[in-house]
Amino acid sequence: MTNKKAYVFPGQGSQFPGMAKDLYESNPKAKEMLDRADEILGFSITDIMFNGTEEDLRQTKVTQPAIFLHSVASASCLEDFRPDMVAGHSLGEFSALAAAGAMDFEDALRLVAIRASEMQKCCEKVPGKMAAVLGLSNVQVEEICAEVDGMVIAANYNCDGQVVISGEESAVLAACDKAKEAGARRALPLGVSGAFHSPLMEPARMELAKAIEATAFKAPSCPVYQNVTARAETDPQTIKANLLAQLTSPVKWTQSVRSMLADGAVEFKELGPGTVLQGLIKRIAAAEGKEITIA
Repeated sequence: MTNKKAYVFPGQGSQFPGMAKDLYESNPKAKEMLDRADEILGFSITDIMFNGTEEDLRQTKVTQPAIFLHSVASASCLEDFRPDMVAGHSLGEFSALAAAGAMDFEDALRLVAIRASEMQKCCEKVPGKMAAVLGLSNVQVEEICAEVDGMVIAANYNCDGQVVISGEESAVLAACDKAKEAGARRALPLGVSGAFHSPLMEPARMELAKAIEATAFKAPSCPVYQNVTARAETDPQTIKANLLAQLTSPVKWTQSVRSMLADGAVEFKELGPGTVLQGLIKRIAAAEGKEITIA
């Protein structure tokens, strides 16, 4: 098995004021891409990215396109972008697919904008909550969610000992209490407005389905490890189905990284704002006894 290079793309929460401004000012490709994004979206997202406050960037309808743009622009600026595999965390899966050529940049941006808008509407209509549980196993968290009255599920498997739960507010808070009783180091509600990656996102999934079905997908230039299956996927129809299912299903990030490691990934590079995924990957690789390089 040859040594392989994996590129990974972050999800919501990695945004920051001034994001992608350096790329815009230093790289003609990035400038062209970001200027085009303003036209497609019908508002100056670049102004919000470069000059907006943290609060401005926290709106889901802004956050998701902004992170997508920063990530894909970062990939476009690399002269040697030849990944052996790619993966993205939640929203980052759209960035990974666009970077790997599974869909055109403009089509991907339109899908991200629709996803963000529908998720924000869903959050306003169907209030929900998410919380990070630290220090318990996946199975312990799953069992706690199953024991609680109401709807709450394990939604993000970020790394061993770090699982995000999602669902109805009362159920999430009850699960946090049970997690602490079970010995969790922390069970901390997150500052998000909805229950992402849970069945409460179903109304948003229905709208996104129409847009995904109408979008042309191609075989990517390399395998994409998708959140829903944690497996390498290359078939366009399978990719479309998984991308849609992701909205109401858990993000299997731990499992995806393990699959990439098993398939020969030894070097990982995170493209986009922040370095959150780097830390998660280091922990997952260490638990697997794998030596890797974070570029």
